Parts: sequence; C-alpha cells; structure tokens
Amino acid sequence: MLSSTDILPCGSWDPADATDRVVLDHDQRHRRRLRHVGERGTEFLLDLPRASVLRDGDGIKLEDGRIVAVAAAPERLLDIHAHDPATLLRLAWHIGNRHLPAELKPDRIRIREDHVLQHMLEGLGAHVQLVSAPFDPEGGAYESHGHSHAHEDGQP
Repeated sequence: MLSSTDILPCGSWDPADATDRVVLDHDQRHRRRLRHVGERGTEFLLDLPRASVLRDGDGIKLEDGRIVAVAAAPERLLDIHAHDPATLLRLAWHIGNRHLPAELKPDRIRIREDHVLQHMLEGLGAHVQLVSAPFDPEGGAYESHGHSHAHEDGQP
C-alpha cells in the first residue's frame, strides 16, 4: 500500500494535478496515521510524524508522486448570531469556557450541533440556526501557526 508523509498546503499546488480526492469531516482531518481510500479507489496510508489538521484544499502527496486532494465534508453545525458585537463576544466566552471547538467568523460562531448548548445560547440572547457546512474550528493556543503539517494533536 502506498504511504504519504507529506501534506501540500492549500494554494501551494494545482488542484488540477489531483488524481483522487478524500472527503473528510473535521475529526477525520485531524490525524497522524490512518488508512484512506479515495473516491476513485486510491488506497494509501497517511503516516505523518505527528497528528496534523488537514484543511480543505490541502493535498496529500503520495510516495509515487501522485496527489490526493482533501475536501472538508459538510457537518451538522449551529450557526450562532447576535444582535450586537458585545453579545457575540459574550457568547464566544461561554463557548470557550466549555472548551468547545469553535469556528469564529466576523459576524457569527459555528459549533457542532448540540441541543443543550443551543438552548443555553438562546437563553443568553443568541439566534441559532442549524446548518450543514464544513467545520474548520480555530486551532488551540499550543498548535503551530501557519499552514504546515506541524500542528500538534489536541482534543476537540
């Protein structure tokens, strides 16, 4: 079986060069070592030196030189909005206080679907909508910054 120890960050390679594609949710994109089968049947072992976060648009370079594109799968998420920036900031604090993975946007926060948290956030003034979208939460404070395969393993 082919293996890969090299991740090509999004923008550093031409997606037209991809010979296959894997569609993975956030948890599946945060790995060190795992067997994958692409949509066109390419089997390979991802074998990185440390756990890494694969991002939508990254390429996995196989030992034979072929590239498998990474696509983020849609997930069930809560899209959290507020009437004003101060309320959104307060909502972000409550989410962070629970150590939840969160995707931060200028006008909203996204977390994984959870009806208990939805009820709590609505009680704090949030407007919450269920959406299906790729999930790309912020990395932890101890993760490497920049876009390489040097991200440290962290619990979501």
